Amino acid sequence: MAQEDNQGAEDSGAEAAATVAERVQRLLGSIPAHVTVVAAAKGTEPEQVVEALHAGIHVVGHNHIPEARRMRAHVPTEAEWHHIGRLRPHDVRASTLRLFDMLQTVDSLLLAERIDAVCRASGMHMPVLVEVNSGREPQKAGVMPEQAEALVCGIARLTHVHVSGLMTMGPLSASPDEYRVYFAETRRVFESIGRLDIPGVDMRHLSMGMSGSYRSAILEGATMIRVGTLLFGNRPQAAA
Repeated sequence: MAQEDNQGAEDSGAEAAATVAERVQRLLGSIPAHVTVVAAAKGTEPEQVVEALHAGIHVVGHNHIPEARRMRAHVPTEAEWHHIGRLRPHDVRASTLRLFDMLQTVDSLLLAERIDAVCRASGMHMPVLVEVNSGREPQKAGVMPEQAEALVCGIARLTHVHVSGLMTMGPLSASPDEYRVYFAETRRVFESIGRLDIPGVDMRHLSMGMSGSYRSAILEGATMIRVGTLLFGNRPQAAA
C-alpha cells in the first residue's frame, strides 16, 4: 500500500527545476513549526535523501523494507526512520525492526503481538501508530474508526510496543478539501482516545496528509505529514 500521494502534485516548470533543498525549505517555511514532515523516500536516490536531511528534514519514511535497508546503508546523515507502508506479521523480524524508529501502519492486534514478541526477544521497544481506515475502503489496510479504541487498548497491554498516536490516508480524492471529512473523523477518534488516559499510551502523533492533501490535514489537526512527490518530484517507482 502506497503511503505517499502523487495526485494533485504536478509541478510547474519553476517547481520542477527547484532542488530538493529548495523544496524542503519552501515546505518547512509554509507549515506550522509543530508539524513534522516525514520525507516519503520511496523511489528516491540516497543523494536526494541526504540533501533533504541537510535542508531541515529529520524523519525519513519508507514503504518497502528492502529499499529501506539499501537506503540506510548509503545515508550517513543522522535521521529518524519510519515504516509507512503495509506491514504484515511475517515481515516482522529483528533485522527489520532495527531499521526503523517507528512503525506507522499497525492495524491489528496480531501484528502488534508479533512486533512485541520480536522486540521482547531482541531487547527492543517500538513506538507505533495505529492505522485508521478512515475511508472504510475494503481494499485498504487499517482498522475502522469505531474499532480503533479497542485496538489501542489491546496494544496497551503489551510490554514492548507502545502506541504513540494514529495514522490515516483517506481515500483518493479529486479535491484536497474532500479529504477533510476523513481527517476530521480521525482527529475525533484521536482526541477521544487521548481523553481516556490509557496507561502506556501516549497520543502524541496524528499522521495525516500527503503531497496533495497535507494542507487539509494540517487544518484538521495533523501533527505529522508524509510527503514525497512535493519534495522529490515524480518518481516512476513511487507511482501509487
